[in-house]
Amino acid sequence: MEAERTKVAELHANQLAMSQQLAIARTQEMAQRRELDSASDEIDQLRRRHTRELEDLDVDLRRKDREIRSLRDELSTCQDDLQRERETVAGLKATLSHQSTAQVALSTQLSAMQAQHGATQAQLDGQHRAYLDVTIELEAARKRITELEHEARESETLRRKLHNQVQELKGNIRVFCRVRPLLSEEAKARMLFPDKMDHKEIVLSSSSESATGQERKDDWMFSFDRVFEPHCSQAEVFEEISQLAQSCTDGYNVCVFAYGQTGSGKSFTMEGGQTEATAGMIPRAVEQVFRVAEQLRSKGWEYKMEGQFLEIYNETINDLLGKGEFDKKKHEIKHDAKTGRTTVTDVNVVPLASSTQVRTLLALAQSRRTVAATLMNERSSRSHSVFTLRIHGENPLTGEVCEGSLNLVDLAGSERLEKSGAAGDKERLKETQNINRSLSALGDVIAALGEKGEGKNDKHIPYRNSKLTYLLQNSLSGNSKTLMVLNLSPLATHLNESLCSLRFATKVNNTTIGTAKKQTRAAITS
Repeated sequence: MEAERTKVAELHANQLAMSQQLAIARTQEMAQRRELDSASDEIDQLRRRHTRELEDLDVDLRRKDREIRSLRDELSTCQDDLQRERETVAGLKATLSHQSTAQVALSTQLSAMQAQHGATQAQLDGQHRAYLDVTIELEAARKRITELEHEARESETLRRKLHNQVQELKGNIRVFCRVRPLLSEEAKARMLFPDKMDHKEIVLSSSSESATGQERKDDWMFSFDRVFEPHCSQAEVFEEISQLAQSCTDGYNVCVFAYGQTGSGKSFTMEGGQTEATAGMIPRAVEQVFRVAEQLRSKGWEYKMEGQFLEIYNETINDLLGKGEFDKKKHEIKHDAKTGRTTVTDVNVVPLASSTQVRTLLALAQSRRTVAATLMNERSSRSHSVFTLRIHGENPLTGEVCEGSLNLVDLAGSERLEKSGAAGDKERLKETQNINRSLSALGDVIAALGEKGEGKNDKHIPYRNSKLTYLLQNSLSGNSKTLMVLNLSPLATHLNESLCSLRFATKVNNTTIGTAKKQTRAAITS
C-alpha cells in the first residue's frame, strides 16, 4: 500500500508537471499564433504596397511612352522645319547675291539724289526763312490790330462815359427813339434817318394836295440821344441802356420808361419775347445787375435784391405778383424824404436770388395784366406796369453801404378816342380817359420841372395829379437817372400819333431835372 501510495503520489506529481507543461505549451502556442497573425498582416501590407508600386510604375511607364512618342513627333517636325530653313537660306543667299548687284546701281542713284536733295533743302531753307519773316510780320500786324481794337473799345467806352457825364451835368432826362419793324402790308410812313454816324436824328415827311391842286410837302426833324431804326435788335437797344442798369449797383436810382401809342412796340421793348435774342429790357437789365454784382463780389461787395411788379389801371394800383384775384386792399404810395425810397403798402415783394426768377415773374405778371382789344391793337395794354428792382449792397472791407433801385415802366398806349374806337364802349372809354389823363399828368410834371429848371424855384410840381406821376416822383425829381424810350409805329396811318409822341418826347428831352445822386452811407457797426 505504501508503494502504491508512493506511485500514486509520483503519478500525481507527474500529472501536475504535465499540466504545467501543457499550460506553458498552450501559452507558447497562443504567442506563436499572435506572431503568425502579425506576420500575416505585415505580409498583406507588403503585398498591397507592392501592388500599388507596380501600378504606379505602370502608369509612369505609359507616361514615358507618351513622352517618347511626343518627342519623336517634335523631332520629326523640327527636322522638317530645319529642312525648310535650309532651303530658305539657300534662296536668300541667291537673292542676296542678286541684290548685291542691284545695290551698286542704287548707291549710284542715291548719290545723285543726295546731291539733288541738298539743292532742294537749300531752296526750302530759303523759303522757310521767308515764311518766318512773313509770320513775324503777320504776328506783329495781328498784335497791332488787337491793340487798335482795344484802343477803339476803350475810346468808345470813354466816349459813352463822357457822354453820360455830360448828360448828368446837364440834368436832362435822356430820350431814346425806337421805330418798330413793319408787321403788315399797310402803307409805311416816310421816315428818314439822316444821321448815319451817331444815329440821333429822325425825319418824318408828309405830302398833301391843296385846294388849288398844288402839292404841299412837310418835313419834321427831331433829334434825341439815340434813334433806333426798325432793323435794330433788342441787344443793340440794351447796349445803350446797360450802363444805366449797372449804375444801380453803384447806389443810383434808375428809371427807364417806354412811351408811345398803342401798338408801337412798348411791351416788346420792355418785356420782349420768349427767346434769348428777343428778351426785353427788363430781363436783360436784371441779368446785367446780377452779372455786375457777381463781378463786384471779388472786391468785397455783397448784394441783396428784391423785386415787385405793379399795375396802375383806372387810377387803381394792382399787385401783379399777388395771389388769386386782385385784392381789395387800398395800396398807398409812400416816399421817404431821408432815403429817397418809394414804397407801396401791402404789395408782394419777392427776394431775387438769380436773374432766371425774373422770367417767371414776367410770365406771371403778363398773365394778370389788364389787356383789352381796341381798333389800334388787338391786345392793347390798358394799364401802366412798373417793375421795380431794389438793390442793397454792403462792403465789409470798406464799411460802405449803398442802396439803389431800378424802375422799368411800360406805359399804357397813348391814343385818341376816335382812333381807338373806345367812344362806343363805356368801359373802354373810361380806360382811355384814365390813360390819357395820367399821360397828360406826366406831361404836366415834365413841363413844371422844365420851368423849375429855368430858375422858377417856387414852381409847384403836380406829382399827385395821378398815381403814375406820384409813384415815379423820385424818378422824376432829380434824384434818379431817367431814360425815356419813345416807341413809334412805322405806319402812314399813325403819322399824326407819331408826331404827337415825337413832340412830347422832345419836350421831355429838353427838361432839366437835376443831377442824380449816389445813395451811399457808412455801415452801422455795433
